[in-house]
Amino acid sequence: MTRPKWFTLLKTAVCLFIAATLHGLPVQAVPRRVVVLRHAEKANSHALCEIGLKRSIALSQHYLGRKALNPSLLEGQVPAAIVAITLHTIETAAQTAFSWQLPIKTYAAMPGENGMVLNSATRAAADDVLGNPRWHDRIVVMFWEHQHIASAGLERENSGERVTLRQLLNLDQLDSVPKTWKQNYDYFWVIDYDPDHSQIPVHFKMIKQIYPSPFNSLPHNAWGQALPKDYPTTCLR
Repeated sequence: MTRPKWFTLLKTAVCLFIAATLHGLPVQAVPRRVVVLRHAEKANSHALCEIGLKRSIALSQHYLGRKALNPSLLEGQVPAAIVAITLHTIETAAQTAFSWQLPIKTYAAMPGENGMVLNSATRAAADDVLGNPRWHDRIVVMFWEHQHIASAGLERENSGERVTLRQLLNLDQLDSVPKTWKQNYDYFWVIDYDPDHSQIPVHFKMIKQIYPSPFNSLPHNAWGQALPKDYPTTCLR
């Protein structure tokens, strides 16, 4: 009996997959770039303050949205995924996700939940980022909680575990990456990989958010410097 052409093609594909696996060739699922940023300024444990809401709009209009004035972070590409972990990060990502008509993929951790939940959610997200074939050779944007981006103290408290994106995205393999996210809401961490060869980043840079009017009043303290003296009391530090 003559088998249909689709059956022959499927059989060939399966054989190639098995052969690659047996010879130790990895099935690649590594993004070309990951853009990590902290959520915007917050009013309380679950909502952004007015400045934070303004920053969420600025992020979409100037850097991350479909019609961003400076599209260099995304290199003109549609994000493979926009991911978030807490209510603050979801609210920060909302304007950007809406502009692309993309869902926000959440690794949810609610206000008041303990650090183990945040640790677990961060691990799950990092596993997806470095293991989802749909995101291979594309750009993923991560809106995250700052201690779980990088915190020397948190890493000490969880010695023997990998709990921060600095560890889980293999940024700890690079000398140039800060060990702790400072008191800043105005930076991107841009992580580039060679997606066909390794999960170890090949390049890392920090990019400061710079905005024209009407967003030029957003806090723009240099990395590691204190928030401005006129930082509003309606926003938590």
